[in-house]
Amino acid sequence: MNTPERQPQLEHIYDAVVDIGIRRELGLSPLGLRFMIDIVGGTFEGPRLRGRVLPGGADRQLLRSDGMKELDALYEMQTDDGAIITVHNRVLIDEVAPQGRYARSIVRLTAPDGSYAWLNRRVFVGTLTPMMPARQAVKIAVYLLH
Repeated sequence: MNTPERQPQLEHIYDAVVDIGIRRELGLSPLGLRFMIDIVGGTFEGPRLRGRVLPGGADRQLLRSDGMKELDALYEMQTDDGAIITVHNRVLIDEVAPQGRYARSIVRLTAPDGSYAWLNRRVFVGTLTPMMPARQAVKIAVYLLH
């Protein structure tokens, strides 16, 4: 029995405002120039979860020789009811895309057993928008890929 292929659809899960530290240069590598930015806090909110971004994570960045940026952020969020969710966000940024800035990501969420366990069983994608200079932060919108 063949099931017809469904076209993927997006469902908004949450927006996070992630406060960040100052970008530190880590030096040139064969792949490009490396940077690191500390994640120092923030908040997140959506229809089914909300809470705060915990300090202690970091975003490792690579500026490739072709001008593309690759970001690899790993940090934790704590929901209002105390659950800790680990976020691994891998972002590709093209600052000079013909249609305007392109910043899209694959977001891996790891949650404890219980009411947030569904996060472990789905694919999430996101966008990233800088909030500087108004705030030393980025806004991350996360969507469930159905």
